[in-house]
Amino acid sequence: MKGAMTAREWGLLLLLAALWSGSFFLAEIMLRELDPYSVVLGRVGPAALALLLLVYLSGERMPRDRASWGLFLGMGLLNNAIPFGLIFWGQQSIESGLAAILNATTPFFAVILAHLLTQDERLTANRLLGILCGIAGVALLVGPGALRGLGGETLGQLAVLGAALSYAIASLFGRRLRRFPVTVAAAGMVSCSALLALPVALVMGAPFAAMPGAATWSALLAISLLSTAAAYLVYFRILATAGSTNLMLVTLLLPIGALALGMVFLGERFGWGDFAGLALILCGLAAVDGRVFALLRVGILRQRS
Repeated sequence: MKGAMTAREWGLLLLLAALWSGSFFLAEIMLRELDPYSVVLGRVGPAALALLLLVYLSGERMPRDRASWGLFLGMGLLNNAIPFGLIFWGQQSIESGLAAILNATTPFFAVILAHLLTQDERLTANRLLGILCGIAGVALLVGPGALRGLGGETLGQLAVLGAALSYAIASLFGRRLRRFPVTVAAAGMVSCSALLALPVALVMGAPFAAMPGAATWSALLAISLLSTAAAYLVYFRILATAGSTNLMLVTLLLPIGALALGMVFLGERFGWGDFAGLALILCGLAAVDGRVFALLRVGILRQRS
């Protein structure tokens, strides 16, 4: 398990948060004219081409053995194909800011899975407290309406939570890709994601039936080249140097950017219950991470000495 991050790694984490927080906003624009399966293909297809070109220009070469491509395929399924599909499907019935908030539950799933599946990231008291806070926050966001039957909005929320679980599994699986150069890992994963997304889009969507407008094309290029290609170069860099646990801290920052973009550009409105749920999730994440509590303890000890 990696220790505290350096200033450079924190800078990369903030950059990744900026790149990813915009993806919810951009997907909301694309979903006005495209189905969710076409949006997934539009996100990973151009990104795969851009990353493969970068690998070639950088002098690296993609591996040719089956084992490596098996890892890329598994990571592409868990970290792209499944969660992207669930999130974009869910965003048809819920707003982009709420999707980002629910996506911030990823570390809670990851902490539980890490405790069960690894030896170096065991469940501690503060992490258990964080999980309980996170569950309370999600319950507050979903609301009592979920008890009256699974409507479209509730199913959309559950879809995003399913995506968060997939991301958590991917964060553990992604450790196996550390042996590859950053560009190769990103290109391999996203290329496999595109191969998985293409038949799904052709069968369940209609990627070539509509003629999108300029806003949709602009959003597609931004979500593909910035929120996917560039973002995963940063993602694998952080994973290689800071570890999966530190990498997941990016979800602390995603809801803030997504909420701001949704409110300013999409006219989305959120009630006090949404912000209270976000506050509980952020408190839970802080407890899971432990850095805030450690700093408070140091400050208290210094005042007493």
